[in-house]
Amino acid sequence: QLQASGGGLVQAGGSLRLSCAASGAIFRINTMSWYRQPPGNQRELVATLTITGTTTYADSVKGRFTISRDSAKNTVYLQMNTLKPEDTAVYYCNMNLRTLTALRDYWGQGTLVTVSS
Repeated sequence: QLQASGGGLVQAGGSLRLSCAASGAIFRINTMSWYRQPPGNQRELVATLTITGTTTYADSVKGRFTISRDSAKNTVYLQMNTLKPEDTAVYYCNMNLRTLTALRDYWGQGTLVTVSS
C-alpha cells in the first residue's frame, strides 16, 4: 500500500529526499508521517503533515528536514538537509488512510539512510 524510496549513503552535511507513495482505493489521507529507527534504538517520530497542512518536527531535525506532499500523487516527501551521522537510521513512512473498507494506519517498508562522518 505504501512504497518508500530515496534512502542511501551520504556524507555528513549532504542532502537526501525520501519519497513514499500510497496506492489503492484511497478516499482520504488524514496524516502523513515519517519515523526512523536508528541502529539499536526504538522507532521515533521525525515529522508529521496533517490534512490541514500543519507540520510538526522532532527537535533534532527542526530547521534541517522538511515534510511535504503531492496530493495528486498521494505521495509524501522528506527533504533532509545538513545531514549528520546521528541521522543514520531506517526511515519509515506512515499514513492514516480512509479506504473503501477501513480507517487505519499504513506503513511503508523502510528505507535505509546512512550518513558517514
